[in-house]
Amino acid sequence: MATEMTAVPTEHVKSSSRWLLAVLGVCALGGAVWFFRGHQAGKQGPNGAAPAGSAADARPIPVVISVATERDVPVYLEGLGNAVPLVTVTVKPQVDGRLDAILFKEGQTVKKGDMIARIDPRPFTIQLHTAEAALARDKAQHDNAGVNFQRYTALHDQGLATQEQLDDQRATFEQLAGTVQADQAQIENARLQIDYSQVKSPIDGVTGVRLVDQGNIVHASDATGIVVVTQVDPMAIVFTLPQDNLAQINKEIASGLAIEVYGRDGTTLLGKGSLTLIDNQVNVATATVKLKGTVPNPDKALWPNEFVRARLLLATRKGVLAIPAPAVQRGPQGTFVYIVAPDQTAALRPVVVENAQDQWAIVTRGLNAGDRVVVEGQNQLRPGAKVGIHNSAAGVSLGQGSDAPGSETDTGDSTSGATGRHGAGGSGGKRSGAQP
Repeated sequence: MATEMTAVPTEHVKSSSRWLLAVLGVCALGGAVWFFRGHQAGKQGPNGAAPAGSAADARPIPVVISVATERDVPVYLEGLGNAVPLVTVTVKPQVDGRLDAILFKEGQTVKKGDMIARIDPRPFTIQLHTAEAALARDKAQHDNAGVNFQRYTALHDQGLATQEQLDDQRATFEQLAGTVQADQAQIENARLQIDYSQVKSPIDGVTGVRLVDQGNIVHASDATGIVVVTQVDPMAIVFTLPQDNLAQINKEIASGLAIEVYGRDGTTLLGKGSLTLIDNQVNVATATVKLKGTVPNPDKALWPNEFVRARLLLATRKGVLAIPAPAVQRGPQGTFVYIVAPDQTAALRPVVVENAQDQWAIVTRGLNAGDRVVVEGQNQLRPGAKVGIHNSAAGVSLGQGSDAPGSETDTGDSTSGATGRHGAGGSGGKRSGAQP
């Protein structure tokens, strides 16, 4: 009896569990159906219209483009260096004496021969007068000896003077002639000392800091000198380039190579000149070679020992296919550009770039002359995206004016404007290489 009473509750519990599982399954199925219908409804707007996100995806991406054209492109080599004066002179006194006057201002521009200091000339003036007096005395004696020599010559011809007496008179005359010449040399030396007492600039240049003050006793043996004069026009530029460029430079230097000198920022042009020297050895520690150029510097834009960036114009590539350098992008597969297709969509085009520096990139394969390449806005593009060509101040700064290779901007209808001026994007242009 006890066993039957225990079995009834167990069967009741099993029946309740089945109903509970069935209810939970129905609820889960209903929730799944509700979620699926809500997700589908979210993909459509009222009356089955697409949501606002799809319209945004279809909106044209604003870009700035340029047209690939054939042009002459300069090829530069850039190195770091310094402005070095061609001549630097430490002006020293050439005579001993008191420094009576300083006749220049520190930093003054002086010409060759300008007097910049004066040493007391009175001791040398006294030497000049002494030498002149000795010359007058010895010249009188020389003239008298000449008269006596002539007299003894006549007496010797008459047999009234011996040969010994004639020889003595000749020796006296010639000895006094040498004395007169020595006196003349003393006079010239005294005048030279007076000239040396006027310290003059030996070159055209700019004076530096004064090294000695007025009133000091200076000597020709002084090591410091009076002032340093530095020539600043023209100025020498000494810079280095990798040894790998040496063969190209040696090949072109005979025809003359131009250099451009920029400030530390690399944008401020300080002067233009020509390459004059390639050093006769390579620096083994840095694998570089030293070069030297000469640059006119009339406005003193270059200053001695100034740090500069030198750009050597190695060659000018004639008639190569060029595009603005910002158009070239780099990815895992190499370099590529985005071009604008005739249907105003972006297309990715792999390219081979021979040289890219400053404003232009030389493309040897992958583009045709006339292809429209994107130079600004590439970060938002993907292949097949719709594009809209817009004007941009950045596009102008890229040089896309009359000197740019077919720059194009449009503030109106992007589709009609771009197609109307360039048609199918240069289908009739000259091909620079096989399209990959």
